[in-house]
Amino acid sequence: QVQFVESGGGLVQPGGSLRLSCVTSGFVFINYAMTWYRQAPGKERELVARVNTVGNRKTYADSVKGRFTATRDNGKKTLYLQMNNLRPEDTADYYCNLFDPARVGNTAASWGPGTRVTVSS
Repeated sequence: QVQFVESGGGLVQPGGSLRLSCVTSGFVFINYAMTWYRQAPGKERELVARVNTVGNRKTYADSVKGRFTATRDNGKKTLYLQMNNLRPEDTADYYCNLFDPARVGNTAASWGPGTRVTVSS
């Protein structure tokens, strides 16, 4: 069973940093690109960052470029998101999922609990 468990969120002041983790299981992690998503209150889920299978190619939403860095540890089957210079508009629940164009929505059907990031003074 495909599973994702996100952690590392919290309350941080504007300009601060957080590092999110996503521990995965139930699929061959190294075979899939991985994606971070976020969903702010009252808004639709949006793509934040994607990293390819070996971790050397990454794409980012324009709103986080230069501030967020996605990495992965294939040995630990874990995805990370380093978030620097956080802004109030980064406040959201953050999720990870695998990337598979053959699946509906390009993701696994299951989602983790997410981790909440709140940026506020």
